[in-house]
Amino acid sequence: MRVYGSRIMFSHLCALLLFILCGVFGDEIKSVSVTEGDSVTLNTEFKVHGKDMLLWMFGPQETRIAEIYYQNMIIYESYETFGDRLQMDDQTGTLTIRNISNDHSGLYKLLILSNRENSYKRFSVRVYAHLPVPAITINSSGSSESRCSLLCSAVNVGHVTLSWYKGNSLLSSISVSDLSISLSLPLEVEYQDKNTYSCVINNPIRNQTTHLNISEVCQTCGDSVQFCGSTEAMIRLVSSVLVGVAAVVAVVYDFRSERVQ
Repeated sequence: MRVYGSRIMFSHLCALLLFILCGVFGDEIKSVSVTEGDSVTLNTEFKVHGKDMLLWMFGPQETRIAEIYYQNMIIYESYETFGDRLQMDDQTGTLTIRNISNDHSGLYKLLILSNRENSYKRFSVRVYAHLPVPAITINSSGSSESRCSLLCSAVNVGHVTLSWYKGNSLLSSISVSDLSISLSLPLEVEYQDKNTYSCVINNPIRNQTTHLNISEVCQTCGDSVQFCGSTEAMIRLVSSVLVGVAAVVAVVYDFRSERVQ
């Protein structure tokens, strides 16, 4: 929809008047968390009448993204950060952001000017990436004859916590606030341990859990030599080599004996 210069100027003057003359700065910031790809709705708790004006702004530059002016609704679709993702209720001014991405994290401000009230609302929106399922693997180099060394890992994650649980009890955890980082958390258990263990990755709105099956992940030496402790694995390897050499010697000896006869 076309935006006229006089209307933009009027919006700008109203915003300045609200800040300078009315001194309405809002007494709180409402925090909103959402998963990437979902939709989020910022409620105005307002009913539009007559000559009311509502102006939505986004980011540190307070860029105008939508407004209602004398019951005419304008969405600034030319603002490339949002494209056609924005939707506004013309009766309340409530703003919905569809298919939200990390680029839409930030501070949203709403100015309300009417003959009934002048108010100023702020919403801090945090967009979180989808959580991967944590992977549990064995660290064969760290395992011994009696204990199994494990790693729980997650790749390309940010603003998450990775934790080991024994039943419902927290054993250890690691948190990260960076984006697109890989996390690993170690754990050692006995091969015959009958307790239940799980690895959990979570952010403020969701979590993913992987349960540990010790008998499957921590195979003993009787099941697979590659997961044995280094000492016992070496002994088994040397024994196998000696048996093989002995077999070869026996064959050669028999062959020579037959030729002599």
